[in-house]
Amino acid sequence: MSRIGKLPVSIPQGVEVKIDAKNALTVKGPKGQLHKKLNEDMIIEVDNGVLTVKRPTDEKEHRALHGLTRALIHNMVEGVSKGYEKTLEINGVGYRAAKQGNKLTLTIGYSHPVEFVDPEGITTEVPAPNKIIIKGIDKELVGTHAANIRAVREPEPYLGKGIKYSYEHVRRKEGKTGKK
Repeated sequence: MSRIGKLPVSIPQGVEVKIDAKNALTVKGPKGQLHKKLNEDMIIEVDNGVLTVKRPTDEKEHRALHGLTRALIHNMVEGVSKGYEKTLEINGVGYRAAKQGNKLTLTIGYSHPVEFVDPEGITTEVPAPNKIIIKGIDKELVGTHAANIRAVREPEPYLGKGIKYSYEHVRRKEGKTGKK
């Protein structure tokens, strides 16, 4: 039995979950609404504010989908109730970020500024020139947008310059040594 799949998902107050016959799930909460089409083989049941996911057989595909389906539902419920947030830090002399409307502009050592437009449902904040906060209700979208921004200038191991997650630790390497 899947350790994650068998865990029930508690639905907080103020969150509404609807499932149609083809396992299309709609979760509505105080922060917004999410919709996702899940695999039709999985059995999703809601009762007394608790959502459970069951699998029809012990086939390999159903075992794999069991935990995935539960995790996706949990992420949707948590997203519409609390939301998700990723924090990026910019390290380097002259490296900075600026926000204008829904456009994020990064000055990070290239001959031109790199611009990102916020996808629908995602907001970016720049509380300091070297800090970017990405917020949204869709965990996948928040993570993807943060990864795309980080990929513009990943942290390098010699000087530590680049864009990194706030919890990330950059392992530093020693520079070249001269031969005698």
